[in-house]
Amino acid sequence: MPEPTVPPPASASPRAVAWGAIARQEWFLGVSLVTSLIFFIQGPALFAALSNPAMLLVVFGWLFGVALGSIMAVVRHADMLAIRLGEPFGTLILTLSVVAVEVVSISAVTLQGHGDPTLARDTLFAVVMILLNGMIGLALLVGAWRHHEQQYNLQGANAYLGLILPLAVLSLVLPDFTQTTPGPAMSLSQSIFLIVMAAGLYLGFLALQTGRHRGYFMLSDVDEPTHPAPSGEAPPLARHALFLALYMAPVVFLAEQLGQPLDHLIQGANAPAELGGLVIAALVATPEAIGAVRSAFADHLQRAVNIVLGSTLATIGLTVPAVLVIGLATGQGVMLGLDHTDFVLLLLTLAVSVVTFASGRTNVMQGAVHLLLFAAYLLLMFER
Repeated sequence: MPEPTVPPPASASPRAVAWGAIARQEWFLGVSLVTSLIFFIQGPALFAALSNPAMLLVVFGWLFGVALGSIMAVVRHADMLAIRLGEPFGTLILTLSVVAVEVVSISAVTLQGHGDPTLARDTLFAVVMILLNGMIGLALLVGAWRHHEQQYNLQGANAYLGLILPLAVLSLVLPDFTQTTPGPAMSLSQSIFLIVMAAGLYLGFLALQTGRHRGYFMLSDVDEPTHPAPSGEAPPLARHALFLALYMAPVVFLAEQLGQPLDHLIQGANAPAELGGLVIAALVATPEAIGAVRSAFADHLQRAVNIVLGSTLATIGLTVPAVLVIGLATGQGVMLGLDHTDFVLLLLTLAVSVVTFASGRTNVMQGAVHLLLFAAYLLLMFER
């Protein structure tokens, strides 16, 4: 008598397979949420042990690593949204996502109670130095080293720089020279003017970038990078938008928690206060740096230029109004004016950037000059 055949186990449903794949791809969201829960419950106990140098390094590395991983995930989902929208909308989504993280990070640390009136200034200046010197220098050096010369749309670069220069000077230089208020600060009317002007100019630029002058930010005679979706299917916009928001939510809390170990680290190492701004700037700028260098290495310099200059413009045009509004709403003073050393570095960086983006082509030497300026910024932070 033949043995009865055993039916094969039923295969998992397509829905279950899809959710399993999503869970494997988004496992770091669990890490981010669990870390946030731990510090929400046990944060005071962990921070009480920060006088121990080993514990200080563990807590700081833990928070910084998880926050950086969450920001990297935000950028990954923003980049997936860019697949469907193309340039310049793709780079715009990436830029706005990172600037949103920057704004909430600065706001969270400021509102936590540290009351450092120069934190926003130090972070803004550090972001500008990282973007216009470190990031663009490395991208130009790596790209030109492999491809000798690279091209970009000169009109787009000029459009970016035409706004970056006046906004940077009015935000970070002019407060040192105003006489209505003492120190590197602005009066209420001056602050309101800067808020309206910076936000208005940036919104006007967005209309230009996504409207009639969209071609300025593309390179028509060179193939732009394509991002084919897996299996030829379009990526689901709603899913990536949802996960972008889910990853961004813990960043606000983690950035706030990062403030305490960062303060202890700076005080314990007897480091300059500007180091706090550099750490926050590195946290939010690292994902974009990776994207810009990868694009330049793949001979897509136009995308790298859009990322770097677009992020610089968005940082000044959106972050400055945001921190000023928060300062006015909370009654905490915000000092934006740079000291003399940083003032010279900023003007030199802006001048070199104008020269770099003046011909439509780049080479190795231009990247080396920007990296030299970034090295000077790091040196002068510790050796005034």
